[in-house]
Amino acid sequence: MVDLHNVGTFIKDTRFKVDYLNKLERMLEKVLPHAMLKAKPNLESRIRTLKRDWAIVYNILSGKDNSGFSWDEHRQLVIAEDVVWNSYISSHKKGQSIQTSQFPLL
Repeated sequence: MVDLHNVGTFIKDTRFKVDYLNKLERMLEKVLPHAMLKAKPNLESRIRTLKRDWAIVYNILSGKDNSGFSWDEHRQLVIAEDVVWNSYISSHKKGQSIQTSQFPLL
């Protein structure tokens, strides 16, 4: 997807054009010839999951009343103490869908 974005032929008004999934499918076929990944449902599903998880991380780092979270630049992950994380999970239903293994705690 980064390659598609950088080339620019599949970008329109900061969003991907309609045919980008098909191009992405062809690119993956070259790299992973026997994976049989398809734009629908495989790639669409993964992109939806990434968008949802990104929204949660963005909310954790920049949302109201979410102090105690920070970004570890070296390890490229969100960090927080157990008390902060547990408080967030209890008050945000979407936060429960992300496993702590994805965002290790301090």
